[in-house]
Amino acid sequence: MAVPPSLALSVGVRIPQLLFGVAGLSPAETGRAVRIALDTGYRGVDATPGTETAVGAVLAAAEVPREELFVSVHVPAQGYDTARRAADQALEALQLEQVDLCLLDGTKGAFTDTWRALGRLRADGRARAIGVAGFGVSELRRLIDATGSVPAINQVELHPWLQQLPLREFHDEHGIVTAAASPAANAALLSDETVTALAAKYGKTPAQIVLRWHLQTGTVAVAASATTTRIREHYGIFDFELADDDLAVVAELDNGTRV
Repeated sequence: MAVPPSLALSVGVRIPQLLFGVAGLSPAETGRAVRIALDTGYRGVDATPGTETAVGAVLAAAEVPREELFVSVHVPAQGYDTARRAADQALEALQLEQVDLCLLDGTKGAFTDTWRALGRLRADGRARAIGVAGFGVSELRRLIDATGSVPAINQVELHPWLQQLPLREFHDEHGIVTAAASPAANAALLSDETVTALAAKYGKTPAQIVLRWHLQTGTVAVAASATTTRIREHYGIFDFELADDDLAVVAELDNGTRV
């Protein structure tokens, strides 16, 4: 069984470059999909609010040692006390004493206070690493200036049509890992002519080409699906590499399109 490559976060924790995402799935879909993902070989799960109970039930029943799993959760920006309660509830629903990553999700509301709550969570040993989701350069600057703390990771919309180069440069300067929450632009990229041509060239699917591009450009890809075929397809990206010339071709697709 292939093992996904991993990246080192600034705090020394390693994160798989391919995570299984459950955003948008119902509880029933979440449980089934996570079971299939674990059977396929995924060892990283990105649990979003409302999915933690379903994810936790599967992890508790799975014959996978906890030390082999990477589990992340999201806490919306909502102030210190509310964020602490939300994080505690998420861990309880997951049936875990500690998560590997807790993300401050969103920049509305009192996000600096929420960030301090996540810092307390890490200090208490309840989260091995903390990061953010949906932050731009200006919000990152505000967070760092206000708290003196730098997120380990920022999960954002990122794909060949929206490559977020200025943001990624800021990440590189500050030791922040970049994660892609919508690695294939919500499947819109799968019909792109350049992507389909590369899929034909490599004997792979368009989704595999896009996910392979993420791995080779140093981002973490959060791949979500409720179907067995797609879950297994997304995992089949460890037996080939895109040539440098083809990476350059994909880089030319950047047009600022958001989905």
